[in-house]
Amino acid sequence: MAAHRSAWDGRFVIASTLFAALGFNLIFFGQELMLTLPKAFVPGIHVWLYHNNHHWEGDAPILSLLQGTGGLTDLILGLVFAGLLNAASARSMTTRLFLFWMAFQGLYQGLSQIVIGALLPGNDMGMAFVYLGFSPAVKKVALALGLFLSVAAGFWLARAAIRLFGTAAETLTPGGRIGFLFRTVMVPALVAGPILIPFRMPRDNIELFIFPTVLMLFGALWVLIGAGFCPTAARPARPSPSLAVPLAALVVVLLVFQLVLRPGIQFS
Repeated sequence: MAAHRSAWDGRFVIASTLFAALGFNLIFFGQELMLTLPKAFVPGIHVWLYHNNHHWEGDAPILSLLQGTGGLTDLILGLVFAGLLNAASARSMTTRLFLFWMAFQGLYQGLSQIVIGALLPGNDMGMAFVYLGFSPAVKKVALALGLFLSVAAGFWLARAAIRLFGTAAETLTPGGRIGFLFRTVMVPALVAGPILIPFRMPRDNIELFIFPTVLMLFGALWVLIGAGFCPTAARPARPSPSLAVPLAALVVVLLVFQLVLRPGIQFS
């Protein structure tokens, strides 16, 4: 039988942190894979996939548009996992955590590309916007939409986290809900950044862990703010999630990234 948890459920916080790192790696790999595959079908283009990037040789006008396929993939994955999370009330606590962080990472990695692309034409999504001929006014609309959806995603994820993870004692008041999501979302978002270093090496420090950490904290901030508008959880106690599952998954991902993908796989 599940026991009542104290204010700081250390096992749950650690599991959440591991799943935050796993989710970032999986969504980012999906992004790079879908930046690679479309280019492989462009005549005269030779493209390689790595664990933390992709590279191509050759030139074609369509390549600028295809730089937007990564961010689009992030959003699609985020929405798919959000749908699965919404229907996860009968799933184990381990599965719920996995689905939460996959939805979180997919939504915020995708929405961040829209926001940054509207500001920087050299960004992946920015190159796609230039190819599509977006005017400054349209880019401002994309920027506003990306920011609005970032807030909406955080509020939705907050509600899902309270409903699927929280106990009544932890979420009885707005302050309690904010404290609960600070421990279980904000802290894992902060700690997961350094965990990503061995998965993304070698790369410059900005891309290695600084940008991923800032991105996750940006999303976690809106989740935290959304906590104040959530109802109290109905659960009197919370089952413990597995630590072995996310830890084993991270080890497998690290081995695949560094032993298989780091040298590069040529697609065309």
